[in-house]
Amino acid sequence: MKKLDFLFLFFVIIFFMASTHGQKKDKLFKQNAHVEMAGTGFLFTEGPAVAKNGNVYFTDQPNDKIHIWDEKKGVSLYLQGTGRSNGMYFNSKGQLVACADENNQLVYFDENKKMNVIFQDFEGKHLNAPNDLWIAPNETIYFTDPYYHRTYWAEDHKQIQDVQGVYSLDSEGHIKLVISDFVKPNGIIGTPDGKTLYVADNGDNKIWKYDITEDGTLANKTFFAPHGSDGMTIDAKGNIYLTSGKVWVYNAKGALISEIEVPEKPSNVCFAGKKRNILFITARKSIYTLKMQVKGVN
Repeated sequence: MKKLDFLFLFFVIIFFMASTHGQKKDKLFKQNAHVEMAGTGFLFTEGPAVAKNGNVYFTDQPNDKIHIWDEKKGVSLYLQGTGRSNGMYFNSKGQLVACADENNQLVYFDENKKMNVIFQDFEGKHLNAPNDLWIAPNETIYFTDPYYHRTYWAEDHKQIQDVQGVYSLDSEGHIKLVISDFVKPNGIIGTPDGKTLYVADNGDNKIWKYDITEDGTLANKTFFAPHGSDGMTIDAKGNIYLTSGKVWVYNAKGALISEIEVPEKPSNVCFAGKKRNILFITARKSIYTLKMQVKGVN
């Protein structure tokens, strides 16, 4: 009887664990949903940013192009010649803001697709290579500035900033170095209430979580996850999506709740479509989508 009781208890535990795992997945993904290729033939896709209508703008940085993905129409070219744009995000005016590292700048594209410089040259020296950004509800831009040497730079180009840091740029143009102790910052995302910021240190394979203070500086640095991340996004439940070999999903408490395998290594991610219920993934030479049960934040 004792052996039978043990076996019964064992199988009950296994069934419960499997059921719980399944419930977690069901809360994230549409039933029977799977990762689907939405386009290919690029050199390196990055920087997905969702517009108000649900279309996604993404970069093919080696080709210096920005493309648009439409849920119904597929992929079309938006612009050739983008200042080597990388990470991108839409501001409240509907302008596409980008980290353009050809000339180490933060830029935006107006309604005529003209590129306008927002910021360059911190303390009289060129930035390293602006990589990714997030725009807070008060329009403060937080951007990462690692140094990745580019072949299209002049031969004598080198890192002249003291650190590979993270900056905040408020709506009045005031700039602050808000993180100076990272090895190589990269992916970044904040919560829709503007109170919390998540930043990846790819050089140390860690994600850190910060409180955003009233003056825009960061406080209470807290370890969040044991990965670096090229790009990040957040859903309406506060789950954080990281890209490092695959897509990792953590809840707001820092617990791993899902892993999403992608045919190519993902570089960045956002929520797309009119209902924000499609996970859009940039991954090397292609882009992928996954239908979700949860929605992204607007």
